[in-house]
Amino acid sequence: MKRALPLLIFMAISGAVFSQENPIGIFEDNKDIGNPKLAGSASYDETSQTYTIKGAGYNIWGQRDEHRYLYSKVKGDFVATANFEFEGNKEIHRKIGWMARASENDNSVMVGGFLHGDGLMAGQWRERKGADMQNPEDDVWAQKRYQQIIQLERRGNTFIVRAAHPGEPLQEISSKQLEFMPEAVLLGVVIGSHDENVIETARVWNARIDQPVAEDYNPGKDGWIGCRMETMNVFDGKRRVIHEKDGRFEAPNWMPDGKELLFNEDGSLYTIPINGGKTEKLNTGSADDLNNDHCISFDGKMLGISHNDGEGSNVFYLPLDGGEPKSVTQQAPSYLHGWAPNNKEVVYVAQRGENKVYDIYRKPIKGGKEVKLTDNKKWDHADGCEYSPDGKYIYYNGSKNGGTMQIWRMKPDGTEKEQITFDQYNNWFPHISPDGKWIAFISFSPDIELNSHPSYKKVMLRLMPTSGGAPKVIAHLYGGQGTINVNSWSPDSKHIAFVSNSKKSVKVD
Repeated sequence: MKRALPLLIFMAISGAVFSQENPIGIFEDNKDIGNPKLAGSASYDETSQTYTIKGAGYNIWGQRDEHRYLYSKVKGDFVATANFEFEGNKEIHRKIGWMARASENDNSVMVGGFLHGDGLMAGQWRERKGADMQNPEDDVWAQKRYQQIIQLERRGNTFIVRAAHPGEPLQEISSKQLEFMPEAVLLGVVIGSHDENVIETARVWNARIDQPVAEDYNPGKDGWIGCRMETMNVFDGKRRVIHEKDGRFEAPNWMPDGKELLFNEDGSLYTIPINGGKTEKLNTGSADDLNNDHCISFDGKMLGISHNDGEGSNVFYLPLDGGEPKSVTQQAPSYLHGWAPNNKEVVYVAQRGENKVYDIYRKPIKGGKEVKLTDNKKWDHADGCEYSPDGKYIYYNGSKNGGTMQIWRMKPDGTEKEQITFDQYNNWFPHISPDGKWIAFISFSPDIELNSHPSYKKVMLRLMPTSGGAPKVIAHLYGGQGTINVNSWSPDSKHIAFVSNSKKSVKVD
């Protein structure tokens, strides 16, 4: 719906203090730490955006470490997340995971979240340079085993390790204050074999390094910070970054031919090939102040938009290949969210009269009276309305009496309202797959402001069957407003597109 706040930084890359010998993927360097007996190596597959990392080393423990390291220098707070998996089945004490080090010295201050060969997941650290790591003083073990997703976050001098199995929310493993960790650290992925005569191998994918904004950050005042355009297979969770920019872009639609994405940037719409490449501006005529609410008709012929026409946001439509828009609503604010399967009506949220709450409305695109489908009171909110492909339901997110935002559905005439999700998260923007079988939506933490969907938050994308069942997590990311405001399913119902907040590589002195 409305434009909102954002910010974040994808990578902070250095060159002044530490050498840049072997950049790989998003990491500026790739080397052995501690001079292991056997040299490690790493490779990066551009197509799958997957790292294969090989390394030896006696251990990551005691007074010094030996391991292979893919890293960049990052200054300040960060959130680093990735999927990890060993190849083969050798030493049970081998380790893979995220690490932050004070330096390349083998005895430096360090902290990390490590998956071991026997499935043990632990947060471990060395508080001082040359200190002897001890058990249990310098580690915390998770109750679960074999978590594939590992996250390391820094907040000031506090380092937090989280982990999850695919489909699950992240759970905190450890939180440790490290007084002697410098502001700029070497942050990256690591493998150690725990046997100096053996080289172990692991794969790492969905690797993201984000730097969160301050709590008082104001994008309207301080400016927008960049984004990544990503696509993801919803069934195996594998993601690909296809486009990055220091500026702001939002809300991708998958085009009907399956070959391009459509997205909003600076009040205009652009297309980009699904594997990345040159962006092209779509002709929207006199509509030059578009919101991030745009959607494609079920027959693939028309495009609906929300445009600020001087009176506020109103709903318009035009041919999908471009042209002069035609007006649907004449009263602002009105924010488009979906087409009816008959391609003759749209659904949108709007404020009407003195009751300054958002309700859902339906209206024919070629004239006719708008029909109010919800009747919200103070503290209530409705948003993200979208038809199922069979036309039987309108799905939406809603809150009641100032409560948690949840996913709902109703009949197209506004009757038989039914709550779909029941959990502690604030769930927004339900999007139904073209085959009608799946709902993808974004989940914010329980502590966000009432009825808000802000930018630059740790969020989850989740998936559930339209037939019912528990949602599962399909992505952990730093995003929010603009991530998935519009339906972004691929025509084959296997992939979605979304925006995560980031900034392209910025060197740190």
